[in-house]
Amino acid sequence: MNILSIQSHVAYGHVGNAAAVFPVQRMGHDVWPIHTVQFSNHTGYGAWRGQVFDAGLIGDCVAGIAERGVLGACDGVLSGYMGSADTGVAVLDAVTRVRAANPAALYCCDPVIGDVGRGVFVRPGIAEFLRDRALPAADVLTPNQFELDLLCGAPTDTADGLRAGLASLHARGPRAVLVTSYVGEDTPADAVDLVASGDGGAWRVRTPKLALSVNGAGDAVAALFFVTFLAEGSVPGALGHAASAIFGLLKATLEAGTRELALVAAQEEFVRPSRVFAPEAV
Repeated sequence: MNILSIQSHVAYGHVGNAAAVFPVQRMGHDVWPIHTVQFSNHTGYGAWRGQVFDAGLIGDCVAGIAERGVLGACDGVLSGYMGSADTGVAVLDAVTRVRAANPAALYCCDPVIGDVGRGVFVRPGIAEFLRDRALPAADVLTPNQFELDLLCGAPTDTADGLRAGLASLHARGPRAVLVTSYVGEDTPADAVDLVASGDGGAWRVRTPKLALSVNGAGDAVAALFFVTFLAEGSVPGALGHAASAIFGLLKATLEAGTRELALVAAQEEFVRPSRVFAPEAV
């Protein structure tokens, strides 16, 4: 398959396209990356160099791909962090153009807004853009739990709240939803859940909680879920593979003692995870 991935990029480390592109390629698919920013490293270090690109770059690159006569071969569009509402508009324009060339193409939106403990960390207007415009346009949505609650407008840490929240998202457009990290009322303190919904049901994978905090894991798991869903068409199948692969990656990162994801060292996890977690219906 061919995936158009529109995200930020860093020279050192792994976030945005630097976290999403290689896992997809290792799974045997081609990626056409468009970078919305080019930084030396991710901002979690507190200092970085580089620049944010003008939103017009996205349209220019998509137009250039179209001029090669291959836009109809694009199977899916993946978007992540949006630095401005203008970038978001350009992403949706790209989705429209891809769908015109290939009506079967799907759009996966990773609605990067914030996280538990940090709150909203994007610029004013981005959260509203994602809620009101990107979400309804998406076939696949991959929020974390903080973003899920914000997009739903209600807490989802109970079973009833989770079901209601997921149903409200599906009613607005997305066929599949992956909650990339979830802690509910019955989640043990030493575990973390990934939850996915679609195909008329919802499933959970529970993995051990690892003692590390790294940037880019959400970008990687969103890409893993999306391409598996595109290839297999199964929500629980995509959940099982993405959860198993990301756990293997994080475990390898912990064992390496690095601050950045061990993408290259753990690359076999994207194809054949060393530990397989089976989804259970919720």
